[in-house]
Amino acid sequence: MDTKHEIVICLGSSCFSRGNKDVLAIVKAFLKEHQLDADVFFHGDLCGGKCEEGPMLRIDDQLFSRVTVDNVYEILTNFFELEQET
Repeated sequence: MDTKHEIVICLGSSCFSRGNKDVLAIVKAFLKEHQLDADVFFHGDLCGGKCEEGPMLRIDDQLFSRVTVDNVYEILTNFFELEQET
């Protein structure tokens, strides 16, 4: 698979219980809506012990903490707009 970006969502029990299940659905919908499916490798993993800062989301080398259904769309929009400008 030849993707340009990687998005990793924490699927650890702490992040998952804090709402990453719903965040996961929003990320999937965002990628499909903006035809980014082929450019992004989206998968789950563990956040590496940052449970108190969760839910966690990593886009390439940027780590986002306290990600919710209320802010994930804005995080994704801002990230990909910045990428398109460079």
